[in-house]
Amino acid sequence: MGGFFSATVALARSSGDDQLRFFATCAGRLSAQMEFQWLFDGDASEQTKRQRASVVDILEAMTPDARGREILSWRIEAKQAQAVLLSRGTFDQDPRGARIANILALRRIDECRSLLLS
Repeated sequence: MGGFFSATVALARSSGDDQLRFFATCAGRLSAQMEFQWLFDGDASEQTKRQRASVVDILEAMTPDARGREILSWRIEAKQAQAVLLSRGTFDQDPRGARIANILALRRIDECRSLLLS
């Protein structure tokens, strides 16, 4: 509960651009997570798909028409970064590197999920 409260307060205090970027980044991260789960955990991908849809709905409601390309760029960058972490966490030959990548990937997804009521 503390994580949810602190994340909510931080987001509420941030500027409109920061909020826009947060939701764009989360949409990208959740897209990568969902695609990764398609390969390794199909059941979990359904929940992630719903969470991603919620984030995209919020993002679309916030997005000014003139900023669509910029926001799409943020989403793609975040998706790529999350995909790299997920791949390293699964395929890295160094167990320590894989563990660190898994922890970072999980933290980033948890940050996004913390603002959604499931």
